[in-house]
Amino acid sequence: MNRSDLIHKVSKKVSHLKKTDVVEATFLLTDLISNTLYKKDRVEIRSFGTFSVRERSARLARNPKTGSSISVSSKFHSYFRPSKLLKQVVNN
Repeated sequence: MNRSDLIHKVSKKVSHLKKTDVVEATFLLTDLISNTLYKKDRVEIRSFGTFSVRERSARLARNPKTGSSISVSSKFHSYFRPSKLLKQVVNN
């Protein structure tokens, strides 16, 4: 499911809201989560999961095309940890 599918399904389910309101709410939610992760904070949504940022340390990698060694600097990546309830729903 992509963002437009999500907007379409939510607007079908919640008929008293206009589709433009659902679009705006979706963009606000993703923007808020992105900005919070940019600040290296975490976002916890109860019974869904936790978004956080982790650091990958610098390392020596290989270029698969040439086989030469490349130095990769440290960087941050987003991480999602699902809640117990979400795990149970997915596995059943």
